[in-house]
Amino acid sequence: MMRTNPDSCPGVLRLHEAADGPLARIRLPGGRLEPGQLQVLAEAAAELGDGNIELTSRGNVQLRQVRDAAALSERLAGAGLLPSDTHERVRNIVASPLSGRIGGWADVHALVPALDTGLRTAPRLAELPGRVLFTLDDGRGDISGLGGDIGVHATGAAEFALVLAGGDSGIRVSAADAVQVMLAAAHAFLDLGSGTWRLHEVDDGVRRVIDILGLSPGPERLEFGAAHDIPIGWLDQDNGLVSLGAAVRLGSLPARIAEFIAAIERPIFITPWRSLVITDLEEWPAEQVVRVLAPMGLIFDANSPWLQVSACAGRPGCAKALTDVRADAAATVESGRVLPTNQPAAPTIEIHPADEVMVAGRQHWSGCDRRCGRPRGPVTDIVATENGYRIG
Repeated sequence: MMRTNPDSCPGVLRLHEAADGPLARIRLPGGRLEPGQLQVLAEAAAELGDGNIELTSRGNVQLRQVRDAAALSERLAGAGLLPSDTHERVRNIVASPLSGRIGGWADVHALVPALDTGLRTAPRLAELPGRVLFTLDDGRGDISGLGGDIGVHATGAAEFALVLAGGDSGIRVSAADAVQVMLAAAHAFLDLGSGTWRLHEVDDGVRRVIDILGLSPGPERLEFGAAHDIPIGWLDQDNGLVSLGAAVRLGSLPARIAEFIAAIERPIFITPWRSLVITDLEEWPAEQVVRVLAPMGLIFDANSPWLQVSACAGRPGCAKALTDVRADAAATVESGRVLPTNQPAAPTIEIHPADEVMVAGRQHWSGCDRRCGRPRGPVTDIVATENGYRIG
């Protein structure tokens, strides 16, 4: 599949001109944020953007309506969030958020710095499309099902399956070799010279990358499925401390709440499910965090209907959107029209007014037929038309 247009994924130094103003996307390898970095993002969102930090489906963040791009890049660079001008858009690394703290075969967060450094220090890898995704799954299966391009999936404490185009390649590598094999696969993707943005778009791409790597696949293949096991609520770590998983309504985190989270002074992980995990808390402070932040809007209830609903940007952020889908989706949750079941509604072509939409289980609201941001796995589509919403 040859692309005729260059990859246009935004970054910090190349903003996207959205309908509501310039949009900056900040890569967070492994989703990790230090408290001081979150504070910088909160201040930038309030002073240079629309006052919110958007969480993305790749564990990154976005700021909308950026008023001063130069000031933003200076602030982010000072906080260590822009370590490379040339490679900023290729640092798309997602990792199992709870790895190294709760369960899993191996701590894949230990691989993130080496992979990020390897990407940034290889001049040629700056040519990777900004859509290429690296995945690090600790064996629990939460990340490998996201359909990444190049990744590893733990099969034991010191062994990984090499994941290519979202599937098990059959190749097994040691923990010591995992990063170098992923970097070699990234170079192999460029060697193919296909003009594509993703590995799955390359004709026979997996086999061709394997041939370039010179590795021999074994007979075993793991099956990966889309997971929706969002880590929410009180999470007991293996070391006796506590993590708190919190959902964010439609993935939009107000800067003021972000400042409160930063003040906790613990590492934070942004997840690919537009939620976050606050880690390494003692029990009493964890209880206080929930008491303060739950009334402010963070969601610590794993049964909340907000966890079932996602939406594209809609109006006014997207010129192609036919309506403000985020407002309509929020109204559906707040009025109790997200039914408490995981079974999706039967597809229908009937058009419904926004205030009559009532759907069970996971649902994605889209402002047009492009269905941007649609999560993987079973989900009911709620798509805007000129006359209302089409369900199914």
